[in-house]
Amino acid sequence: MVVIDQHEYLCEEEKRLKEDKERKKYWKKWGPYVAERQWATVREDYSEDGDAWSHFSHEHARSRAFRWGEDGIAGVSDTHGLQNVAFAFWNEKDDFLKERLFGLSNPEGNHGESVKEAHFHLDNTPTHSYMKFLYKYPQKKFPYEKLVEENAKRGRDEKEYSLIDTGIFDDDRYWDIFIETAKESDSEEELLFRVTAYNRGPEPAPLHIIPHVWFRNSWSWGRNTDAKKPSIRQVGPTTAQTKHPKLGDRFFQLSPSPGIGHSGQDVQPQMIFTENETNFKKLYNGKNPQPYVKDAFHRYIVDEEKGAVNPSCRGTKSAAWYAFDEDDGVPPGECAVVRFRLSKRYDGYLDEELFDDIIEQKRNEADEFYYRVSPLPMAEDLRNIQRQAFSGMLWCKQYYHFVWDEWANGDPAMPPPPPGRKAIRNQQWKHMYLDDILSMPDSWEYPFFAAWDTAFHCIPLAMIDPEFAKKQLDVLTREWYMHPNGQLPAYEWNFGDVNPPVHAWAVFRTFKIERKMYGREDLDFLERVFQKLLLNFTWWVNRKDFDGKNVFEGGFLGLDNIGLFNRSEPLPTGGVLEQADSTGWMAFYSLSMLNIALELAKHRRTYEDIASKFFEHFVLISDAMSFRAGGEEKSLWNDEDGFYYDAISWGGPWTQQLPVRSLVGLIPLYAVLTLEPELINKFPSFKRRLNWFIENRHDVAERNIASMRRRGKDERLLLSLVSKERLEKILKRMLDETEFLASHGVRSLSKYHKDHPYSMEVNGQEFKVGYVPGDSDSGLFGGNSNWRGPIWIAVNFLLVESLLRFYMFYGDSLQIECPTGSGEYMHLGHVAEEIQHRLQHLFVRGDDGRRAVNDGNDMLDYDPHWKDYLWFYEFFDADTGRGLGASHQCGWTGLIAKLIHDTGINCRLPQTPRTPSSAAAHYFDDVFHRPSRRRPSSGKPAYIRRSSTSRSIGNRSDWNSAVNGDETPSAISRSNSIAPTEDEEQTRRRAEADQHVANYVSNQLERVKSNEVSSAFEDEFEAQLDGE
Repeated sequence: MVVIDQHEYLCEEEKRLKEDKERKKYWKKWGPYVAERQWATVREDYSEDGDAWSHFSHEHARSRAFRWGEDGIAGVSDTHGLQNVAFAFWNEKDDFLKERLFGLSNPEGNHGESVKEAHFHLDNTPTHSYMKFLYKYPQKKFPYEKLVEENAKRGRDEKEYSLIDTGIFDDDRYWDIFIETAKESDSEEELLFRVTAYNRGPEPAPLHIIPHVWFRNSWSWGRNTDAKKPSIRQVGPTTAQTKHPKLGDRFFQLSPSPGIGHSGQDVQPQMIFTENETNFKKLYNGKNPQPYVKDAFHRYIVDEEKGAVNPSCRGTKSAAWYAFDEDDGVPPGECAVVRFRLSKRYDGYLDEELFDDIIEQKRNEADEFYYRVSPLPMAEDLRNIQRQAFSGMLWCKQYYHFVWDEWANGDPAMPPPPPGRKAIRNQQWKHMYLDDILSMPDSWEYPFFAAWDTAFHCIPLAMIDPEFAKKQLDVLTREWYMHPNGQLPAYEWNFGDVNPPVHAWAVFRTFKIERKMYGREDLDFLERVFQKLLLNFTWWVNRKDFDGKNVFEGGFLGLDNIGLFNRSEPLPTGGVLEQADSTGWMAFYSLSMLNIALELAKHRRTYEDIASKFFEHFVLISDAMSFRAGGEEKSLWNDEDGFYYDAISWGGPWTQQLPVRSLVGLIPLYAVLTLEPELINKFPSFKRRLNWFIENRHDVAERNIASMRRRGKDERLLLSLVSKERLEKILKRMLDETEFLASHGVRSLSKYHKDHPYSMEVNGQEFKVGYVPGDSDSGLFGGNSNWRGPIWIAVNFLLVESLLRFYMFYGDSLQIECPTGSGEYMHLGHVAEEIQHRLQHLFVRGDDGRRAVNDGNDMLDYDPHWKDYLWFYEFFDADTGRGLGASHQCGWTGLIAKLIHDTGINCRLPQTPRTPSSAAAHYFDDVFHRPSRRRPSSGKPAYIRRSSTSRSIGNRSDWNSAVNGDETPSAISRSNSIAPTEDEEQTRRRAEADQHVANYVSNQLERVKSNEVSSAFEDEFEAQLDGE
């Protein structure tokens, strides 16, 4: 439960989370776990050359059974992906059903792979008790060929050609299809689905809505031959029974839909059935073992091939076909509605009013939950952004299945894979056996886990579901993921790639966030993962410190093309690349492990010795990065430029710095930690070792510990890679708007290199790094590598935390000019806040009503059916804020939710004061209350046509705005958030909780009004004494 003002109160969603945690009810058994793209993944690639994009294409996905998972639109499944529910649509113009999202493969896109659709993750709760998905479906023929052809014509210096660029949404000729899923209050097994499709166009238009229920194919591969095959069969006019040996029996129960034509007749669903098996005849001119195959519904509905589906109404894949095509279709401004449920019980019919009431109740409970997560007053626009960021994080939870042995050697019932494919990738990861729900970086573009992405995901996830966040961090260190040598798997294209070591940081931050927000200390989690990270740390030291000098090579490190050379390959110059970022990351890793060790030592004193070990390791890394034995070797620090650079080392004194001003030189700032004197005194063994270092390694200690004799704010001790002098020099560049500081965050490469690119000629070939604010102009990493200028929220997030840690030591005594040259000086806490606000300005509306992320698109900024919906891009143009890369990268871009939580209260927005103190005064002038629902702002209220008054809910005041999407998504109605059955005691407890919320808000506003910064975050960052 969220603890506010030291008071605990469980809202309905928190009760479900508690029951799930205590294993009383398995509320997370069903969720949005169906991938948005299973085709063209490494798991489904059985080619000889490892070309996953070509081996299993979008076109093949219609007719070919997947081996390792499933995909679909707004898909829901159980935690093992056995039974799936998703949606298909048809506009009578397309050549096949819209059954899955379309996008370009990596070779097809001028900037790599990208989805070419318009869909939004509008809402989701941690237990998935309520979920909402918006798909915008064109009424004209979907421009598949045009998207492929136009992107093929474009070069790397041109923008991607997206779906909205085609003009397909002109004249509003599209459908807004809202897909809602809810769970009943007393059963985690009862799933309710409601589809509401609005005709936004000027004329009537037909629409076919075809919800699918099917089983993942687990029977065609020749394994588990004794297992009983699952089945689906029709048992009533609008009901099918599903049977699975592991899931048991369920019923797919449908309701007739209100008619849309003059006849007033209901739209009756037609149930159709087939097998989820490959159409060998179509794809390979082979023979099908039986006649009913995966693509049957396309052929039956679109091609009118009546023999395509099983006339005996049974199979492993089923669908319900709703045809809204009477009188030319749904009138403009009106909607088609489909309701059905997946249930353990067979009722024979659906009570639609009760059905709708349950969905509305779950939506209101979601409002209540998110209000408690972020109760501080903030602009509705910010609250909307945060809510959709959280939602996207939860929609990116997907089922991930991969068994190396079965994948590499093939299946008994299938032709053996080409002999050479084992050597293409991942041949050293034979131990992997993955069968989990994982947090994916992007729901379509990156439907696979990535180790360092996962670490960042867990920060916002810990705010709403710490149990899931902890499981994500824990599972990557388990023996079926982590390599026996201690390496964490990077991502499926190459598990052996090296990602930055951020896992320990995320583990401790997740532990501290749970402690702060929920009042729980999960020491077992902290200790268990720490033990595994000891193996990983040892792997880093043994494998990435080539000469044993505590200067690390690292390689790829997630920053792809940031350097002069491909850092994953041998240097064309010979020698070894000594990386400022790799060494900075390892120092950061050491301090993160030190923090955890000190926290554990409060409860288990044996960890004092381990804390001492990581303290010494940090100091030696720090010293090696800046000073070399004998004074002959050059440091990675360039005193003249005031910056850290990578260097090529040929051994001995032979080194050459590569003076590229990039994020590589800022990463050393991450390695900073403050130690409380009370904490040091609590651990005599650790204190003795620290004092020994000061006395016996005085030269090293003085260079790398920010003065043992001059303590900082509150007598703190500071461990840092950079001295105060170097910190000031680095920040002078970082906060210079002609170098790193942009209007929307910190660039990954200095703008200095726009006019001053750095180049080197090696063996007649020129290697060059120049400033590229947006999509990469380089072919490195498939052209989908973009670290030579753009803004990335994840690395900005770590910079913000580092500045706050420095502020914890220096306090108000260190004033920095921000921006450089502005004449305005501020302490580092306010510098951090300034960067947080700039990052938020990527998404929030400006004075002109535009969002920077939308790149000046009028439809996205001003259209009432678009302007409140957001895409969370992978990275952002450093000059304009335009969103780039994967468009549903709620993974690390979801960190914006945490930034809003921490500083949204005083984020500068249009019509609000600019300074923190005046902002607080502004809020004090208002009466504290929860915002009320907003009426639709323009146009005739849309309504749902009913064919019988017994099913009419059109007169409900909240119906139109709730479903139509005209309401601001973040708006909360206090009266509607209380279940009608609430008793007197519940009302009393809620009132008491509300008073504690009011006290908490008042205290936080006082903090903002007084310009106090540190107390808001100190208890999240460092190990402290209990009660501190």
